[in-house]
Amino acid sequence: MGRRSSEEGVSDLPVLIEDDLCERLATMDSRARRTRLRSVVGICLFLALTGIIYLGYFCPDHVCALTSREIKESIRLSEGLSGSGLSSVSVELEKNGLLSMHPAFRLQSIQGSLGYDDVFTNDTFQFDINGHDVMVFLHIQKTGGTLFGKHLVRDLDLQRPCSCQRRRKRCFCFRPNRNENWLFSRYSTGWKCGLHADWTELTSCVDAELNKIEGDGIKRRYFYITIIRDPVARYLSEFRHVQRGATWRGARHWCAGTQANIPQCYPGSSWQGVSLEQFMACPYNLASNRQTRMLADLSIVGCYNSTLSNLERDRLMLASAKHNLQFMPFFMLTEYQKVGQYSFEETFGMRFAIAFEQHNATLSAATMATLSPEQLDAVRKLNRLDLELYEFAKNLAFQRFKRLRDRDPYFVQRFQHLGELPSRQSATEFNWDSVIEDTTDVE
Repeated sequence: MGRRSSEEGVSDLPVLIEDDLCERLATMDSRARRTRLRSVVGICLFLALTGIIYLGYFCPDHVCALTSREIKESIRLSEGLSGSGLSSVSVELEKNGLLSMHPAFRLQSIQGSLGYDDVFTNDTFQFDINGHDVMVFLHIQKTGGTLFGKHLVRDLDLQRPCSCQRRRKRCFCFRPNRNENWLFSRYSTGWKCGLHADWTELTSCVDAELNKIEGDGIKRRYFYITIIRDPVARYLSEFRHVQRGATWRGARHWCAGTQANIPQCYPGSSWQGVSLEQFMACPYNLASNRQTRMLADLSIVGCYNSTLSNLERDRLMLASAKHNLQFMPFFMLTEYQKVGQYSFEETFGMRFAIAFEQHNATLSAATMATLSPEQLDAVRKLNRLDLELYEFAKNLAFQRFKRLRDRDPYFVQRFQHLGELPSRQSATEFNWDSVIEDTTDVE
């Protein structure tokens, strides 16, 4: 029996050795797995930290757009809007009998003009660049219109891009199939209706001017667009512009078939070196409430020689400006460049080859920082109509933005990658507060 036990012990030895070896191998394998797991976790943590650092410090603006002030503000404002506040213009006009008294409020009667409702409520709408559609840019001074105007002629991804001429501020923006203009603006057609022509001038002039170029008998569809800027910033920007010696002497101020004769605020050829107090004191200074005046139909208030009381004239002019702005299929706010770019692209079905950039460090901001509370209050009082118009425009712009955003299933991706077109590489850099001497050449 002892021998059998010895033999059994010997026979069990390989099994024990094998079991011990398996245990050791299992332990080693477990340790290796834990080591690999630690390595993977370490790599993941490293990548996560690197991503956080990149997003926090080096992320390009167009990639991190959804965390920007623009998109946060747009969501906050658009979610809080209600339709009742924006319909107040029509209610006010009807309540005061202005619709029947002033046919100009019925903007749809303007030959060929299409408004926001015509565009948004039509699921099949598209801007027909091959047909007879024309975009008319109403360029209000010191709103960033020069920059936007350059984007229109340089940076749109078109089948037939605008052909810009060296040493001249002019581009040929023709349709793909023929030499007819699809864009009426400073940098395409020139100041055909006058230097910085307003709503009153453009609506009575554009069709006739294009007929001179392209011939009569063309039934065009017109789409008016513009830019609105914070009134205080815009006013101070114009003040600095004039203070440097620049003027808009070539503006015609045409209304009801007559050119207005507006007294100058200064003797000589410019107002260079003017102080803010002098600038504000001149009763003929058109800088005050410029945006309201340029968007209103001035014929309903007697043009520039109104016999109405100041209160009645201001009330009518503001109501007209709001109504015209509400009619436009597109306008944008200077302070919200990316919201404006997205809204333009979705409205007209066009794409820009670059992302719009927000320039907040302007000369007007530097000027504002030097003003006393009394001076700032005086500027606000002078521009009270524009301030009310701007609040209306801001609410309306974000309501429209929300509508476009809500019906776009790819909104997040679209907004993050505005201006990213693989087929185009372009860059237009311009500071809207730089010195630009406007001219009245109409070549």
